[in-house]
Amino acid sequence: MSQLTRDEQKKQKDFDEEIIPHMDALYNFALRLTTDPNDAEDLVQDTIVKAYRFFSSYEKGTNAKAWMFRILKNSFINNYRKSSIKPSQVDYDEVSSYYESIRAERTETSDLENLMFREMMDDDLSMALKRLPEDFRTVVLLCDVDGYTYEEIANMLDVPIGTIRSRLHRGRNLLKTELLEYAKTRGYTGD
Repeated sequence: MSQLTRDEQKKQKDFDEEIIPHMDALYNFALRLTTDPNDAEDLVQDTIVKAYRFFSSYEKGTNAKAWMFRILKNSFINNYRKSSIKPSQVDYDEVSSYYESIRAERTETSDLENLMFREMMDDDLSMALKRLPEDFRTVVLLCDVDGYTYEEIANMLDVPIGTIRSRLHRGRNLLKTELLEYAKTRGYTGD
């Protein structure tokens, strides 16, 4: 095994400091997009590979979480588009052992609040969220489930705040329509 150069060691240290604290949030977001734990892990790994490969283009001290969410979201969209043709092949040699060491060190899979929320969510609600168009579902989940502000979501997804507001409004209305019958069966009597 070869020794890391000083520059590589600095890159790895900077990467650890800037990116690793956001791993749980990345996994939770990936899980909500993919709705499958294995696909979510693959998406996070793909995101880490890309982020590490292009870490030199990241400006240290800026919003690492938004940068990572943007990479994850773009990866998800690209994978979705390519899924009808052939899944993309990624060379993980550069960071595969690094990723595995991070994964092995982590004992928590996500925070307790998110686990409890997922456990409590009825299948009807989960299915209604899955049926939302992906752009609307993403914004609804980031705002209403994860509690991010419009500005934070706009930075993560790299779209204007007005677009976030519009998608959130339309997503909530679609969700309301989807869940009206669900709510009535549970005693809701309003419009």
